[in-house]
Amino acid sequence: MTDRLTSTSKFLSYVLRHRPDAVGVTLDEAGWVPVDVLLAALARHGRPVTPALLDQLVGNTDKQRFEVREGRIRAAQGHTIAVDLQLAPAVPPTVLYHGTVARFLPGIRVEGLTSGERTHVHLSSDLDTAARVGARRGKPVVLRIDAAGMHVAGLVLYRAANGVWLTRHVPPRFITLPS
Repeated sequence: MTDRLTSTSKFLSYVLRHRPDAVGVTLDEAGWVPVDVLLAALARHGRPVTPALLDQLVGNTDKQRFEVREGRIRAAQGHTIAVDLQLAPAVPPTVLYHGTVARFLPGIRVEGLTSGERTHVHLSSDLDTAARVGARRGKPVVLRIDAAGMHVAGLVLYRAANGVWLTRHVPPRFITLPS
């Protein structure tokens, strides 16, 4: 991804996940904003994005951070503001993974995985993705999550449009920590 594409993607993530007011837009209850409204607001705030660049961000990146439907856009997940992504509960695979770093393991042993400032804990269906996520903060540690056990215990999991699995909390008993 080019520097312009990366910086624009990060800024859009910031706006659509955390601070829509930074450019003067309001998200609806499900996190959507009309594309034309967003593009006009970005231009007014000195961060112009062309429709072609937006298409690249939505369709040509491996992270698929954004969804576009019926002329509207939203972040696929990762919000710190209250939105209802309107995802249906889903039956997860047997095992999911979470990438983190060693300094967080003491808290995870006690509290499990919590969403912190975000609305959901993010889980991956493969080791490589979890390792890449963990590597953003240092040397990655990948946790194995007993997703089938969570489901049987009545904990709800959702699958975002980009394949990321979401849940409110992963209790410690469903986490296998590295030895």
